[in-house]
Amino acid sequence: MSDLPLHDDPLAAPAPVADYPYLAGLNQAQREAVEALDGPVLVLAGAGTGKTRVLTTRLAHLLVTRKAFPGQILAVTFTNKAAREMRDRVGDLLGAPMEGWWLGTFHALAARILRRHADLVGLKSNFTILDTDDQIRLIKQLLEAENIDAKRWPARLILGVIERWKDRGLTPDKLKAEDAGDVAGGRMVELYKAYQARLQALNACDFGDLLLHNLTVFQGHADILARYHQQFRYILVDEYQDTNVAQYLWLRLLAQGHRNLCCVGDDDQSIYGWRGAEVGNILRFESDFPGAKVIRLERNYRSTSHILGAASGLIANNRGRLGKTLYTEIDGGEPVTVRSIWDGEEEARWIGDTIEDLQRKKVDLNDIAVLVRASFQMREFEERFITLGLPYRVVGGPRFYERMEIRDAMAYLRVIAQPDDDLAFERIVNTPKRGIGSATLQALHQLARAASIPLTEAVWRLVQTDEIKPKARGALNALMLDFERWREMAARAPHTELAQTVLDESGYTGMWQQDKSPEAPGRLENLKELVAGMEEFESLAGFLEHVSLVMETTDNSVGAQVSLMTLHAAKGLEFAHVFLPGWEEGVFPNQRAMDETGLAGLEEERRLAYVGLTRAKQRAYVSTAANRRIHGQWTSTLPSRFVEELPEPHIVPDSEPGLGRGFEAPTTLWRAPRQTGFMRREAVTLEGVAYESAPRDRPSQPFGRGDRVFHQKFGYGTVQATDNDKLTINFDHSGDKKVMDSFVVPADQAG
Repeated sequence: MSDLPLHDDPLAAPAPVADYPYLAGLNQAQREAVEALDGPVLVLAGAGTGKTRVLTTRLAHLLVTRKAFPGQILAVTFTNKAAREMRDRVGDLLGAPMEGWWLGTFHALAARILRRHADLVGLKSNFTILDTDDQIRLIKQLLEAENIDAKRWPARLILGVIERWKDRGLTPDKLKAEDAGDVAGGRMVELYKAYQARLQALNACDFGDLLLHNLTVFQGHADILARYHQQFRYILVDEYQDTNVAQYLWLRLLAQGHRNLCCVGDDDQSIYGWRGAEVGNILRFESDFPGAKVIRLERNYRSTSHILGAASGLIANNRGRLGKTLYTEIDGGEPVTVRSIWDGEEEARWIGDTIEDLQRKKVDLNDIAVLVRASFQMREFEERFITLGLPYRVVGGPRFYERMEIRDAMAYLRVIAQPDDDLAFERIVNTPKRGIGSATLQALHQLARAASIPLTEAVWRLVQTDEIKPKARGALNALMLDFERWREMAARAPHTELAQTVLDESGYTGMWQQDKSPEAPGRLENLKELVAGMEEFESLAGFLEHVSLVMETTDNSVGAQVSLMTLHAAKGLEFAHVFLPGWEEGVFPNQRAMDETGLAGLEEERRLAYVGLTRAKQRAYVSTAANRRIHGQWTSTLPSRFVEELPEPHIVPDSEPGLGRGFEAPTTLWRAPRQTGFMRREAVTLEGVAYESAPRDRPSQPFGRGDRVFHQKFGYGTVQATDNDKLTINFDHSGDKKVMDSFVVPADQAG
């Protein structure tokens, strides 16, 4: 133990402040947050303001001032990594590891409590915590027992509804049949009850139950809750803006005792609404805990003033926020670069070239990150980085061609091109499920080895016998006939059309469409991006060879690498140089998020943009493309409203013309008015600013049906219909497209 004045008696008189050397390096607001130990406290910790330091120092201060023993402090984090970091840093401050902590994630702490009182919810203390696979299997059994069509109501969909209810602290007895609408034929609550009963019979619970059962115990047994009130003199919570309803209720119940609750968080960084987080929890803190002290950490130690100015101006457009103004004492810095580019391919080229330029200036690749809104955007950057030989890592997930759904799709294409590819065939023979079990696969392998033939040939021989069950025999025969038909198609149809047909007819696309997990939409987007990316190659064989070479040259080097990740995965990280591509309407803000939750979805998207900007320490680069291939279709895109919301004093347009296209840069940037609906636009002319490949001015004479026009990307076409500034055009080589009228010119003016 260090020479800090830590004593055994928590009620003894505290040592003088001079004896606390760990307070010396704190700024005024940080020190206030550390020393405000009693009563409810909300610490609004802006990005890069030293939140972790405040949390760990506050924990150490509680112990050093003898306000509490370690076992009298409840410290809650969202990840095990954060808990380990907090434990280590407090140990460093005190000079020795601490024992007897109640420090961990919500689920870990709730499980610890539940094992003490499991009998009160019908469980034994050695209960099992089920993982997702176990839950899915259990729900499938219930669907079968209840004669509910599992194809119409997949187990993952049912599980998703149950998880949302548990995140909101709702047990079956608090729900009515109509609360789930027509899910499971109106029998969803019934299924929930059966699911909970089955868990109890198995002496098991899922992750949602850990908190839900805690709530049942606390609400039904005042004496037990009182014991925890007595034990936990102080409660600290990290990332409070990410709590869901069940976590919020759990904390409120435990904090009713001493009311010494300190929540640290940032309402401007609440980006997990899609998984149950309620930003309202942090916004209501002062009304939930009357007399609460709110302390704002506003001095940023990470970013330049231009980056903070741009981020602050952007987030100020959100209505649902408590408000704070970040500032920095870091000198210098460049404005945020805003680059308008022709399309996604050139965006990847520009970012790759800029990174190479930074590398020549001795910038470490580990200090560079590319942050995208959706994982499907990564492919073009990966392809470009591989072409340039730029080492990179994908953070928070596998590289594009290593993703499960891409490997599955590639396996189908490999078997079409090369029927002897046993590894590819084995990967997809029962994906999606076709009723082909391990016994059938074992029989196939035995025959293939004995006769020295590939698995596909073994299938043809085996389906003509009675050695495998009729269901499996029928499924294998149908699959082999599919492959024959696809090979015939490969000889006459474009390989992109073949790939889409295979994904659809095999049932693979449908499998992910029925999957209601949060990852499913992203997997479908990646599959569409795969098909779109194949257009760059002349044939299926050329594409497969390209991917093989990509996988061969992709290694897991431990040297310096550019980081490529989604904006969600970037939270909590920081880099000297941050590239933010794809700032277009529909991409970012994400259209699905706005369609599903309206203004709340838009504000969460804006918080995500704020998180992205505040990852940058020295330079931030925002780019927007005039055309982008989304889900395999070329679309004329408009700059994101977030581009407009970046304050002009803190941005600099990077409008160097050319990029190999030779287009004249127009002087009009299309922007979204703040008071109008999500998709309306108005033109704003910026004096002296050239936004490369942005739309031209509106035509003086409106286009009409039958007019011949020219589009830089799609070529010549004929107007089929008009809708204000939107045109439906039948292009000579790419069919019907919807475009803005400012993106086309009369055919006789082309060139």
